[in-house]
Amino acid sequence: MSAVQTPPATRTGGAAAPPGPPLWAGPGLFRRLVTDRLALLSGAAARYGDAVRLTIGPKSIYLFNHPDHAKHVLADNHANYRKGIGLAEARRVLGDGLLTGHGEVWRRQRRAIQPLFQNKRLARQDAIVADEAGRLVARLRAHAGAGPVDVAGEMTALTLGVLGRTLLEADLGAHASIAHTFEGVQDQAMFEMVTLGAVPLWLPLPLHLRFRRARRELHRIVDALMAERAAHPTDGTDLLSLLIAGTGQDADPRAARERLRAELVTILLAGHETTASTLSWAFHLLDRHPDVRERLHAEAVSVLGDRPPAYEDLHRLTYTTMVLEEVMRLYPPVWALTRVAVESDEVGGYRVPAGADVLISPYTLHRHPAHWPEADRFRPERFAPDARADRARYAYIPFGAGPRFCVGSHLGMMEAVFVLAMVSRELRLTGLPGRRAVPEAMLSLRVRGGLPMTVSVLEGRDDEHL
Repeated sequence: MSAVQTPPATRTGGAAAPPGPPLWAGPGLFRRLVTDRLALLSGAAARYGDAVRLTIGPKSIYLFNHPDHAKHVLADNHANYRKGIGLAEARRVLGDGLLTGHGEVWRRQRRAIQPLFQNKRLARQDAIVADEAGRLVARLRAHAGAGPVDVAGEMTALTLGVLGRTLLEADLGAHASIAHTFEGVQDQAMFEMVTLGAVPLWLPLPLHLRFRRARRELHRIVDALMAERAAHPTDGTDLLSLLIAGTGQDADPRAARERLRAELVTILLAGHETTASTLSWAFHLLDRHPDVRERLHAEAVSVLGDRPPAYEDLHRLTYTTMVLEEVMRLYPPVWALTRVAVESDEVGGYRVPAGADVLISPYTLHRHPAHWPEADRFRPERFAPDARADRARYAYIPFGAGPRFCVGSHLGMMEAVFVLAMVSRELRLTGLPGRRAVPEAMLSLRVRGGLPMTVSVLEGRDDEHL
């Protein structure tokens, strides 16, 4: 977009419409939307400022990139905004679950699962999370001196293990195809997003055929989980039991089953993908910043010794938490929050028409130079307790904001802190020479093509010390 001349803001209904590229730039913008979404948003914000209108075909996307804008859209006037571009189209793929739903159905679903994420319940599950982290450490140790291992894949296995045991009381390891299956679902979901749902699913495109196979396999897995729970009931307080009980009250059994499937698919995807992505980026950044890695190791040894972490250690592992917060600043697990304006609104002095697609991007907001000095540098010290006071509250929104704030954020943070501390205490993960870690903006901000790294055991951490 460097050759595009900035047009003046136009006036509509008494308020200015945001500036942005001219209409003839639409085909180029669409190519960037397909090939490099992060560059499209970063370039638009850098060239046009905190409010940008991107016109791509029949769509005008309003990108707002200021903390006050995020506060207004996501919190203060959230009732005027429902789920927007991409997620509306992804409903064809994911169904009508927590991620894509809205209105009273969404509120009822949210209320039903909220108790599962209360701190008291999480505190009772710390041993499960620590056990899964210990299994991860053991798997990685087995690769020491034996060539590279895909760390991103290992993080996915870890987070699926935690998700299954803490929320579903089920062994997701028994469903080995689940991670691969989600690849087909994600690819289709992103295709739906960038094409705005304009390509019929019945067309026999290779992508569509792969998705259909993935959807059938996911339905098989979900049905197996439901059948297993029916055969072996629990005390009824796990997520799977709560969802079954909630949908069992529906008048239409077939619709109830489809809603239950959609909820489980959404939970399985969102519940593991974001934390796995965050941990992958964390180990990549630690490899590039040995000073941070050494300080992280020292804190883990000092706080934990040779024991596994417990819930009470979360407030003691302060530097570990700072590192993760900085990782999520640079690589927020959810890189775009999309909304549609129900009625016309005014955001930051700019008019937003009814029906307009609105985008808040944590990726660009977290790199805003006015709020983050040396924004592209990895500096965990930004999140020291005494460094937070002067920062705008909505300059940092890795878990979203307002009523749709991520319900699983506390579980995800406990999981990430435990894993980062335990791995850093025992092992060193080193990236392959010459290989770059490239961000891929899918449903989460993951590392494109995986993250191969070699594993070495830290001196003094051999088996006799474990």
